[in-house]
Amino acid sequence: MTEIHAGQRVAVLVDAQNLYHTAQSLHSRNIDYSALLEKAVQDRQLTRAIAYVIRADAPEEESFFDALVDIGFETKIKDIKTFSDGTKKADWDVGMSLDAVTLANHVDTIVLCTGDGDFSRLCSHLRHEGVRVEVMAFESSTAEELVGEADAFLDLGERHETFLL
Repeated sequence: MTEIHAGQRVAVLVDAQNLYHTAQSLHSRNIDYSALLEKAVQDRQLTRAIAYVIRADAPEEESFFDALVDIGFETKIKDIKTFSDGTKKADWDVGMSLDAVTLANHVDTIVLCTGDGDFSRLCSHLRHEGVRVEVMAFESSTAEELVGEADAFLDLGERHETFLL
């Protein structure tokens, strides 16, 4: 796959729930989304930056969503679903995958910010289509198959002073 160069068109897709829960469980800290976006783009041409978030009716979440927009992300928001047995579920796996496949014809590189192994097949497909795939996540909680399918992997845990608040 191609290396990084200034002319590359890049899309950055962030699984905010995955990164949030991992950063909290491993480091009891939050993600610095500004630093994340800056490193993901690396002086290339940003085509789209999308943060996939879940609305869980927490008081601070609207200011978080606004901050993401101020940083340069488009936010896609999904409400958490509560089932009759009390369990709750919300994820963006299908939405992120559809957006990545749609964007593949318009970018050279897609940066997936998630450690979720469900995206390994997506990586394989994108690479087959000629798109460079980079993954940014915490290695200790990232699926091996996801790392193996990516062209490049950046461990956020190795640079926690940069990527955590």
